[in-house]
Amino acid sequence: MSARTISLEGPLYDYYHRVALREPEILRRLRETTMGMPHGGMQISPEQGQLMGFLVRLTGARRAIELGTFTGYSALSVVLNMPVDGRLVACDTSKEWTDVARRFWREAGVEDRIDLRLGKGVETLDGLIAEGGKGSYDFIFIDADKKNYDAYYERALALIRQGGLIGIDNTLWSGRLIDTDNHDPATEVLRELNLKIHGDERVDLAMLPIGDGLTLVRKRG
Repeated sequence: MSARTISLEGPLYDYYHRVALREPEILRRLRETTMGMPHGGMQISPEQGQLMGFLVRLTGARRAIELGTFTGYSALSVVLNMPVDGRLVACDTSKEWTDVARRFWREAGVEDRIDLRLGKGVETLDGLIAEGGKGSYDFIFIDADKKNYDAYYERALALIRQGGLIGIDNTLWSGRLIDTDNHDPATEVLRELNLKIHGDERVDLAMLPIGDGLTLVRKRG
């Protein structure tokens, strides 16, 4: 037993991967391809991808949204664990990055199950709401520009069904949140959102120290 979460570093992190990670070969190749690209560090960790896939499988999610697709690792982690009739709306602004994603989605045989929408995330979510999507999605993952995180959160709450799950990435922000001298706009937005969610009676909350911090919220009935 332990009264606090242990730190996974060095050999222990390697051991953890050996005994806990079941990463499909297509995801491994996508991850390694991305790590060789500029900004490759924006990719989620493989253990986070596995957790998201586990949660999608556990909840039987059939309709999902992702904000911030990058090269497609998280989207592929989700879709590979959805039923065959499952569909994901993937939102990003970069054709260059998502062209990589589409190549791997195609190879995995799931490209037709991913609705890629290039454009501003807030506008895409507003469009989904206007299309009648309120309360109809099972899983939403937020991992895009931090300045709009609060706007994404509020729209995600409108789109997610009661009992549905929202994942919010980077909520520990590499520890910058506890630096009282750091007033970077992205840091301030994340500080405020973390406090807001902590007191938000509309949701159940679990913040996990995985990757750069992953907050899970379940929309209450």
